[in-house]
Amino acid sequence: MAVSVKDVATAAGVSLGTVSNVLNRPERVSVATRVRVEQAMAELGFVRNESARQLRAGRSRTLGYVMLDATNPFFTDVAAGIEEVAERVDSTLFLCNSDQRAERENTYLDRLAQQRVQGVLITPVDPDSPMLDELQRRGIPVVIVDRTRAGAGFCTVSVDDELGGRLAVEHLVDLGHRRIAYVGGPERIGQVRDRRAGARRALVDAGRDGDELVVLTTEGLTVAEGLKAGERLAGMPRRSRPTAAFCANDLLALGLLQRTISLGLSVPRDLAIVGYDDIDFAAAAAVPLTSVRQPRRQLGRRAAELLLEESENPDNHLHEQVVFTPELVARATTRS
Repeated sequence: MAVSVKDVATAAGVSLGTVSNVLNRPERVSVATRVRVEQAMAELGFVRNESARQLRAGRSRTLGYVMLDATNPFFTDVAAGIEEVAERVDSTLFLCNSDQRAERENTYLDRLAQQRVQGVLITPVDPDSPMLDELQRRGIPVVIVDRTRAGAGFCTVSVDDELGGRLAVEHLVDLGHRRIAYVGGPERIGQVRDRRAGARRALVDAGRDGDELVVLTTEGLTVAEGLKAGERLAGMPRRSRPTAAFCANDLLALGLLQRTISLGLSVPRDLAIVGYDDIDFAAAAAVPLTSVRQPRRQLGRRAAELLLEESENPDNHLHEQVVFTPELVARATTRS
């Protein structure tokens, strides 16, 4: 049975009010009494019921982040940025993984609402999900991370993915590549579409037909799908095979790099590769990966700051749509 406040009071020989003051307003209690109460807590193994305290106070000190894919280091880096801010203000952070499934995402959002969290950060499967509007109606602030949403009803924090796609392909064009592939994931993902649009824009700006881009659609944004893309590219006739590939994220690019090398091809001589996100594994790859860098932790920090601003001042809060600028980091997969 859990040790109660009443048990502590009895053991310390003080009133319930004194124990409450030690927990919540220690400055009101003499040093000697506070030491006696704290000693009783330690001896009994008393653990404070923080959830109950927050419910009585009508204010939670818990944030929730529903990430899209916990296996992708990009999202864990974003979570680390959120955690920095939560730690700074002495809040707890719940991490949830939707695994790119809308029904799982909705389940987590409902559970977070039941816990009366201070606010929710989310990288949603669908930024227009009505569940996000429902959370707002319940009075729970929501910030959309690494996604955008039409209108100004939510704070959003994202990166200019079209610019990122343009930077990647401009780099390949500058290196003299004419046959370029775009290895992307499911079309329902906005970033996949935006990065492809930027890639095509780079070709048009270079005076070429944007439809020259060879588009390989994958079922997901994973290393396994990158391996499959490598098989498809290697199976193309040599005369028409792309000499360079821009991948929608680093996991795809690392899978493509692995398969290309295993098939006896040289990177970047036979195939130059550019990824996206610049996760830590990019620079650590056997052939260090050229990638479009996103400020991952900064994304998380700014999103958490906006969430706290809204939760602490909901009546005067103005929603912001923050867009960060990506940068290209050139490494050995494009330059010998």
